[in-house]
Amino acid sequence: MLPLAVVTVVAGAAASPYADGRSSRDAILRRAQVWLPIDTARADLAAGPTDVHGFDFGQTVPCRYVNRVLSGNSPKFACRFEDEDLKIKYGGDNGEVFAEVAATRLLWALGFGADRFYATRVICHGCPEWLPGITRENGDIIVNPASIERRFPAPTPKGIADGWSWRELDRVSEAEGGAPRAQRDALKLLAVFLQHTDSKPEQQRIVCLDAGKHDGCEHPLLILHDVGLTFGKASKTDANTVSSANLNAWSETPVWKSGAGCVGNMPKSFTGTLEDPPISEEGRRFLSDLLDRLSDAQLRDMFRVARFDLRPRDPSRAGSGPATIDEWVKAFKARRTAIDERRCDGSRPAA
Repeated sequence: MLPLAVVTVVAGAAASPYADGRSSRDAILRRAQVWLPIDTARADLAAGPTDVHGFDFGQTVPCRYVNRVLSGNSPKFACRFEDEDLKIKYGGDNGEVFAEVAATRLLWALGFGADRFYATRVICHGCPEWLPGITRENGDIIVNPASIERRFPAPTPKGIADGWSWRELDRVSEAEGGAPRAQRDALKLLAVFLQHTDSKPEQQRIVCLDAGKHDGCEHPLLILHDVGLTFGKASKTDANTVSSANLNAWSETPVWKSGAGCVGNMPKSFTGTLEDPPISEEGRRFLSDLLDRLSDAQLRDMFRVARFDLRPRDPSRAGSGPATIDEWVKAFKARRTAIDERRCDGSRPAA
């Protein structure tokens, strides 16, 4: 596993408070980054990012049920593990259990910030009887498959709303130290590639890489928080069966809108904030270069630890049968080729 790329950024943070106005949300947004350097070709997508609080693939995690309502529509519950409450998503028919593990691994391996999800097996003490799973003689319930969330290891800047909409990416200013357009467009195109349909503001977060160094936030980073509705097809209602880990839908959905130029094919959902984004040639090339560094073995690892071979090819159609890891890798590579072969400046691809 690779060390967190944020370390080199944090080490260079200033050690004194900012001048007036630099801690406002707008000022933080203008100088925010969206990408951190990482050796993509060496990224271990089976293990994921180095995190002392992470979990191994398929690890059995014992915890005690916490009767607390969690936000969002996907099946989930809170469970006490050691000295903290975990958010656990569950259910073989819940696409987010699979898609969120793969999407966060991909974002990390390419250098884009995201919270982390781990594919696990949970033994829940004191869980209610309605929770699906295998009930032991002592009343414990084995929940499998399940995924556990770990937050990106950086806090939200003090006193600001941490969610951001995709429209706000255009307010980031390279002149003020923010991410260049190539990186911002690459992130938009990656969201199109994944079909990140549920893009309302609370699905993204602003974090501060230099927290604790002073009272402000010199190094803000825009990250993705909830990417469970990915690897499918964007839908108006963010339908789980259509928009989450649906091989047929994902492989049949074009990356680009038809016609000349580079407009990402991203229909807006009712709650979404990203719709058919125009992509610059610099942004296309930035993402293309990153995607091309991923080997077939890395892609197989990503889909394997996300357990995509348990998900039907089309969860909305009974009897479609589980897809193989190789089928998912093939679909990924076809979408990558669509990005490689496109040109957004009118030039022709090299022969």
